[in-house]
Amino acid sequence: MDTRISDLDVARAPRANLTPLEVRADERRRIWAIVGGSSGNLVEWYDFYAYSFAALYFASSFFPAGDQTSQLLNTAGIFGAGFLMRPLGGWLFGKLADRRGRRSSMMIAMLVMCGGSLMIAALPTYAAIGTAAPLLLLVARLIQGVSVGGEYGISATYMSEVARTGRRGFLGSFQYVTLIGGQLLAVLVLFVLQLFLSQDEMRAWGWRVPFVIGACAAIVALFLRRSLHETTSAKDRSAAEAGTFAGLSRHKHAVLTVLGFTAGGSLVFYTFTTYMQKYLVNTAGMSKQTATSTMTVVLFVYMIMQPLFGALADRWGRKKSMIAFGLLSTIAVVPLMSALAHVASPIAAFLLVTCGLAIVSLYTSISGLVKAELFPTTVRALGVGFTYGLGNAIFGGSAEYIALWFKQAGREDWFYWYVALLCAVAFAVALFMPDARETGHLRHDMEIEPQHG
Repeated sequence: MDTRISDLDVARAPRANLTPLEVRADERRRIWAIVGGSSGNLVEWYDFYAYSFAALYFASSFFPAGDQTSQLLNTAGIFGAGFLMRPLGGWLFGKLADRRGRRSSMMIAMLVMCGGSLMIAALPTYAAIGTAAPLLLLVARLIQGVSVGGEYGISATYMSEVARTGRRGFLGSFQYVTLIGGQLLAVLVLFVLQLFLSQDEMRAWGWRVPFVIGACAAIVALFLRRSLHETTSAKDRSAAEAGTFAGLSRHKHAVLTVLGFTAGGSLVFYTFTTYMQKYLVNTAGMSKQTATSTMTVVLFVYMIMQPLFGALADRWGRKKSMIAFGLLSTIAVVPLMSALAHVASPIAAFLLVTCGLAIVSLYTSISGLVKAELFPTTVRALGVGFTYGLGNAIFGGSAEYIALWFKQAGREDWFYWYVALLCAVAFAVALFMPDARETGHLRHDMEIEPQHG
C-alpha cells in the first residue's frame, strides 16, 4: 500500500504557526506574485512570437529573392538563431537570479526584450539598405533570444517557489498560460491588422505594429515586476556554489532529465503552435486569414487547458503526467500531422490541432515546475534556464527550419517521424525520473515576505 503523503494532503493540513489572518495574507502575497511574474512572461513571449506570426508579411521585405517557401526558410533560420542565444540568456540571467535575486533578474530581462522589439519595429528593409537589413534583423533576434532564454528559467523558478504545496501544478501552469497568452495576443494583433489593412499595407508597414505594441507593453510589465517579492535568502545568494557551473555540475542527472524533456516537449510544442500557422498555409493550402483565425481559437482553448492539466498533476502526480505525455505524443504525432496535411475544413483543422495540444498540455502545464523541483535553490534558476535554453536551442528553435527543409526536399513526412522520435526520448526520461514527492527540492513552502523599498 502506498503510504506517501501527496501534495494535496499537505495542502489540506493546517499551516503551522499562522493565524487565519496571516494565512489569508500569505495567500494574497503568493497570488499577487504569480500575477506579477506572469505579466512579464506574457509580454516576453508576445514579443518573441510576434516575429514568427508576422513573418508571412515581412519575409519578402528582408529576403526578396525566391518563392514563399524559400523566404519563410530564411526567416525561420533567423527565428532559430534567436534560440541559439537562449543558453547564453539562461546562463546570464540564471546566474544573476541565483546570486542577486529573482526580482532584479526578471526586471533586466524585460528591458532587454523591449530594446529588441523596438529595433525590429524601426528596421529599414532590404530595398533601403541591402544586405545590412537581414543582418540587423538577425542582431535584433539575438537580443530577443538572450532575453527569452533568461525569462523561462527565471519565471519557472520564481512561480514554482511562490506556489504553495498542493497547488504547485495548478499555479505553476500559469507560466504556460501567459506563454501561450503571448502567442495568442500576437495572433490576435495580426488578426485585427488583417481586418483593417490590405495585403499591400501589411507588407509595407503593418507588420511593424506588433513590435511597437510589444515594446510599450514591456515598459508596463517592468513597473509591475518592481512590486514582486523576493524568494531567495541572503544566505542562499551568497553561497559559494550559487549560480555557478561548479554547483550545477553536482546535479548531472537533473541536467540530463531537463534536456530529455526539453528535446521532445519543445519540439512538439513549437510544431503545433508557431509552425502550425505556416503549415496550414504552406502545406494544407489554407488562406493566411483562415489559418490565423483557426490558430487564434486553437491557442485560446490551449491556454484554458493549462490550469486544468496542472490541477490534474497535483492530484495524480507530476511523474504520471509526464509519462502520459511521452507515450501519447509518440503515438499520435504522425497520424495527426498526416491528417492536417490534407485537411480542407477549418473546423477539422481546429479539432486535429487541439487534440495534439491536449496531449502537449500534459507536459507544458507542469514543465517549469518539474524542472525547478530537480535543483536546489542556489543553482535553480541557472539549472532550469541554461539547461532548458540549450535543449530548446537545439530542438525547439530548429523545428520550423527542419520542417521547411524536409518540405523543400520533398520528404515532409520525415519531419513527423523526427518529432515522434524525440517524444519517445521524453517518454523514456519520464519513466526514470525521480518522484518529486520523495526527492524534490520544493517539498516545503518558501516564505514570501512583503517587498519594502
